[in-house]
Parts: sequence; structure tokens; C-alpha cells
Amino acid sequence: MKRRQFITLIGSAATWPLAARAQQRERMRRIGVLFPLSSDDSESQRRMNVFVQSLQQYGWTDGGNVQIDVRWGAGDSERTRRYAAELVALGPDVILASTVTSTVPLLQATRTVPIVFAQVTDAVGAGFVQSMSRPGGNATGFAVSEYGFSTKWLELLKEIAPRTSRAGVLRDPSNPSGIGLLAAMQGVAPTLGIEVNPIGGRDASEIERTIGVFAQRPNGGLVVVPTLPTVTHRDLIITLAARHRLPAIYPYRYFVAAGGLMCYGADLNDQYRLAAGYVDRILRGEKPADLPVQVPTKYELAINLKTAKALGLTVPPDLLAAAEEVIE
Repeated sequence: MKRRQFITLIGSAATWPLAARAQQRERMRRIGVLFPLSSDDSESQRRMNVFVQSLQQYGWTDGGNVQIDVRWGAGDSERTRRYAAELVALGPDVILASTVTSTVPLLQATRTVPIVFAQVTDAVGAGFVQSMSRPGGNATGFAVSEYGFSTKWLELLKEIAPRTSRAGVLRDPSNPSGIGLLAAMQGVAPTLGIEVNPIGGRDASEIERTIGVFAQRPNGGLVVVPTLPTVTHRDLIITLAARHRLPAIYPYRYFVAAGGLMCYGADLNDQYRLAAGYVDRILRGEKPADLPVQVPTKYELAINLKTAKALGLTVPPDLLAAAEEVIE
């Protein structure tokens, strides 16, 4: 072999590891996303858009250096379980789980693929993580509240509707977070002079029937717990509350924008912005086990004055002053 050819060959060989490393750095990464609602749900689409836009700020572009595979459960638990297994089988680098309803089947499908959850209640009690500060497994993320948070809903309901002596807590009884939130409210109810009654809300027909029965007695009010059926059928619940003249407090602002009386809860857009940050950190090599679960430091209070007027309620000035948003 001629000397010039030998040097050229050695030089080319020396560049192989560099080229391989560059190719590895530039490989397409894969993110799975599982939402429990349907793809035409406006609020789920809003959260998804916030997540994708936030990823772009970290340098991740769908179809560019990352592929995002999205699955929509459409309110069907069996479909959500099937999609959870399907996403895991795709071999993603990380999966975003929206709410408890998505997180449970994903953790049943894998204990190795990193999962970042948003919109969950009591991640420790649900078994998603070992502790808030040191999750310890393959999941971490952002909680909307802890169980004790629900007592604030009861207090605010009493404040805006002082005559309330009965509170119907509308939730899906099969959802474990609903059980914990209900128990916390029952603990403080006697000090507020309120009798707490759990109301089943597994589907539209049960929601309509149980609210109708609850409304037959006077001085009632509703506390709507964030579970898949109550979010899916939010327009029906708002309509029923108005029909039966029941003051109601909801978990998120979009209930109030749709005509609900009042809400108190986390900023959901913020949850998905922060989730994008954790996904970015995992894509860059960090482990879910080392990323602490975070809870909101600020909650949104919104009041619909038009709805209050229709119910014959006068909103206390202190409550109005404390609201981040007042819809007139």
C-alpha cells in the first residue's frame, strides 16, 4: 500500500467515532403522550398545544429532532389502557401522562420507560412515587393538589352561599383520588355546619339522576371533584346546577368560563409548561427518580357574577377582591 493511501485510510478511520457520536446526538427522539379525553376536547387540545410550544422553547421540534406520538382515550378506560400499552411498545424516550387516568395504565404497562405526569392528586398515596422529594421509580411530575386541598372548596362554597347546609360531592367513586378528597371534606364539614353527601358521577345518566335527587332537599350546594366523568360531562353538570339552582364550586377555571359559579384550582397551562421542562431534562439524560414531584405554589380563584346573580347570590367583597378573574 502506498504511503499516501495508508495515511488517508488512517485519517478516515480516526473520524469514525466522531461521526458515530454526531449521528447519535442527532438521532430522532421519541415522546409519547396519553390524554384520557377525546382529541376534539377543547381543553385537552389547549394543554397539548401548551406542551408542544413549551418543548419548542427547549429546542425540541415535532417532526424535526423529536417525534411526538399522541393517543386519546376518548373517555374510555379500556381504550386508554390499550393505548398505554401501545405507546410503551413504541419504545419512547419518555411519556407524558395527563391525569391519574393516564398515569395508572402507563405504570401498569412499564416500570422502566420514564413517565412525566401532570394533573394528578396525591402521587404518593396513588403509588406513583415513593416520596415527593425522591420519586425513586420511573415516574415523576406535577400534582394539582393534595387531599387536604379539598377543604378549601367547602369553605369557599359556604362563603359564597352562606345558607348552604348540605354539600353534594360529585365524583367518580372508582377514582381513588375522589375518595381521599371526600374524606378530607368530611373532616372539616362539622365546623362549617355542612353535611357532606357523596354523589356518584360515573356517566351522564348517573350524574343527571343523582344531582336531581340531591336537589330535592333545600340549602344544597355542589362540590365538583376533578375526575374523568366530571370533566367529560362538565357542560351537563353546569346546566344541571343552574336548573336546580344549586351553587357549585369547580376545580378549574374553564368550568367558570362555561357558566359555572366559581372555581378554585391550579393553573393547568402551567402544569404542562412545567411538564415540558421535565421531559426536556429527561431527554438530556436526567432520571425521573431524581426529579422531585412538584405541587402548585399558586391557585386560581374565578367567579362568574352572571351565574351568581341568576342564583340570587351576593358575592362578598372580600371574595371578589381575592379573585384572579371575575366574569361579568
